[in-house]
Amino acid sequence: MLIDLIAGARPNFMKIAPIIESIKKFKKSGIDINYRLVHTGQHYDKNMSESFFKELNIPDPDLNLNAGGGTQSEQTAAIMIGYEKALANKPDLCLVVGDVNSTMACSIVARKNGVKVAHVEGGIRSGDMNMPEEVNRIVTDSITNYFFTTSEIANNNLLKSGIDKKNIFFVGNTMIDTLLKNRHRFKAPLIWYLDKLQKREYIVMTLHRPSNVDQEIQLKRIIFEIINSTDNLKIVFPVHPRTKKNLIDLNIVDDRLIYTDPLSYLEFNYLVENSYLVITDSGGITEETTVMGVPCITLRDSTERPETVTIGTNELLGTDPKRIKPAIEKLKKGEWKEGRIPHLWDGQAAKRIIEIIISEYNLN
Repeated sequence: MLIDLIAGARPNFMKIAPIIESIKKFKKSGIDINYRLVHTGQHYDKNMSESFFKELNIPDPDLNLNAGGGTQSEQTAAIMIGYEKALANKPDLCLVVGDVNSTMACSIVARKNGVKVAHVEGGIRSGDMNMPEEVNRIVTDSITNYFFTTSEIANNNLLKSGIDKKNIFFVGNTMIDTLLKNRHRFKAPLIWYLDKLQKREYIVMTLHRPSNVDQEIQLKRIIFEIINSTDNLKIVFPVHPRTKKNLIDLNIVDDRLIYTDPLSYLEFNYLVENSYLVITDSGGITEETTVMGVPCITLRDSTERPETVTIGTNELLGTDPKRIKPAIEKLKKGEWKEGRIPHLWDGQAAKRIIEIIISEYNLN
């Protein structure tokens, strides 16, 4: 059996890494299962990609579609054209993860070429159709054959949309597989020493969504509200490429505000694990803070990972910067919720996925 593993953006590789490891283990035990790692090239930075692959022990891609950037349509089209050519060597299954353009594009091409699709993180929904990712999720799930889910909430989303229960498999979270496997390897980045950071005496901030970073007034309000609400805490801000240009134009400077280029996986999570608080508009980071027990504030009006709010350490604040100070005051008073780890976020999700595929394809 040959499985195409599709990845195009950095979070995809965190989810793919344990799946590759699991396939190798089952193959070593005598199961006829193989994979082809397809890097769509949706996001690519040579330095970051090389360190990322090395840190997570991800092999070099078997195929790189080199799709590059451009508009949503241009990028999606480039991925579809590239992957269609790759299907000259047709796999038995196309496995996609997450909700980026690569996820949707390769799912469509696979199904149109008679290849079944498995979606890792199927059923996740934010309810916000203004998010390109939400469109990707819905389209992908509408043509998927096997759904591997991270929560009962995702299961219910799929059932409500008419998906047959027998095609839904609640397996846990492969992103957490990667986190738990590598947690003992987290390492301090250079700024830990240069800026004399101390455990629980700084905040980690990440912003990249257009609603927060593309409008000059909004971005300034968010940053100044955080600065004015955090006393003497340092604020470490690994800057996403789409945010960097806007920050240069704004020239926002403060002694406690530490800008840094994007960090490696092991370095970034070292900072998160030892921080006092994380402020973000990312979805994946809220999963990691929940497992590590770190308080987290999400500056969005909706989340596709509600379990991080209902069960974990995350609070969904919305995009009004005025809500930041009351939330931080709550944390200072020791009133933040303790949080728990969601069911099956135990480091075994990838193993469950491959066991199910082996069973479905009668490979035993």
